[in-house]
Amino acid sequence: MTTRTKRSIAHFATPFSLRGLDGIQPAGDYDIDEDEEMIEGLSWLAYQRVATFIHIPARNSNQRKMQLVAIDYAELATALKKDEETINEHPPAL
Repeated sequence: MTTRTKRSIAHFATPFSLRGLDGIQPAGDYDIDEDEEMIEGLSWLAYQRVATFIHIPARNSNQRKMQLVAIDYAELATALKKDEETINEHPPAL
């Protein structure tokens, strides 16, 4: 089966938590990897997500120890939406 990994960055403006992570994570930019497999038997090229991973700690952290943790994509999307709503409700003071 043909697989590929899509890489992206998740920006959290506020601390967050996800199942599988130890405690609350600080705000920051986190690298996200999504593993996808090609769907066989179609007349067009299509992939389905089979795993999602987050790199801990955030990109701007001074920690040297890095972890790659499997997470639920839907939970990540929900956490990002909640983060955005929190910022929209309480914009930073100028």
